[in-house]
Amino acid sequence: MSDLLRAPAEIKYAEELDWLESIDDNPKPYSWRLSPKMIRLFILGSERADGLDREISQKWFGDRAIVERAIVTLASDRGLLLIGDPGTGKSWLAELLAAAVCRNSTLVVQGTAGTTEDHIKYSWNVSMVIAKGQSRESMIPSPIMTAMEQGVIGRFEELTRSTSDVQDALISILSEKYISVPELDSDNIVFAKPGFSVIATANSRDRGVNDLSSALKRRFNFVRIPVVTNKKSEAEIVRFRTEELLRRHQIELDVPPTLLDVLLQSFADLRASAAAAGSDDEKLESALSTAEQIGVLEDAVLHSNFFGQRTLTARTLASSLVGSLARREPEDLAILNKYLHGVVEPRSKEEGGSWPEFLEGGRDAIATLS
Repeated sequence: MSDLLRAPAEIKYAEELDWLESIDDNPKPYSWRLSPKMIRLFILGSERADGLDREISQKWFGDRAIVERAIVTLASDRGLLLIGDPGTGKSWLAELLAAAVCRNSTLVVQGTAGTTEDHIKYSWNVSMVIAKGQSRESMIPSPIMTAMEQGVIGRFEELTRSTSDVQDALISILSEKYISVPELDSDNIVFAKPGFSVIATANSRDRGVNDLSSALKRRFNFVRIPVVTNKKSEAEIVRFRTEELLRRHQIELDVPPTLLDVLLQSFADLRASAAAAGSDDEKLESALSTAEQIGVLEDAVLHSNFFGQRTLTARTLASSLVGSLARREPEDLAILNKYLHGVVEPRSKEEGGSWPEFLEGGRDAIATLS
């Protein structure tokens, strides 16, 4: 695993999955590797009341009911659609579910404007077709077709970014559970094996881009992933991801709790400002998601390690925040400058602590970018 830039969940947590599978005596649907109870435990982590001989780490931070509904959907004949704002952990939850159900989370189609029907059905190896004609051997199955043949989970990222023609190609797959190959005279239907299902994700901010047809909606169970607003939960997510980064880069650097509080409060302030804004011009282009918080902290940690004193400071954190969130110039810089003067400056005078240094670092970063 050490030679992989980013190991999929089934490799990263292989030891945990193997152990859970070895003690799992609960009923399992179809060809699932773990039972629904063990999948929930794998994703949300173990508690003392579970009575396990070892601790299972929490990997996704969210409502237990969301995870349970997702698992139940996968055990049914319907597809699972995880929908929510950017950075809410939709893709990560989809990966964990696929890893726990079938130990394969890599059968993924990425939805874009350029995604075609071939990407979710099949295409052809042109050189083999020229040499031997069209056959099963010369056919290139899509990740979805491969998932059907193996009876495992196929994933479709950013479904609403694909055109309606591509989306509609999923209808027969989800309802009939087979793909017809009219180019072949025989052996021209690929049937799904038990255990096959589709986990799709959709960005709620893409609403109106390529809305799902009513026919396709009926074949999915919608599970909405809310934005994390609880500071304790958000702190756990940010800390969990940052610790992973430190381990991956073999960095020994502490993140002071006070600076984590500054980061969380800053994002809370900016979200409140965005909610009160009268127009899009008064909002940052950033979604201000938990994932972007993690990005800001990772940037600050890496900068401190490589170019600083190997100690995270409020100044570096402020610089990373401005650099990460200022995507439009001059609009975003003006919004951040207003926040520093209107919120951070009074707070630094009243509360002191890390806020004065954070204010100074933010001002310097804005001056550099202006």
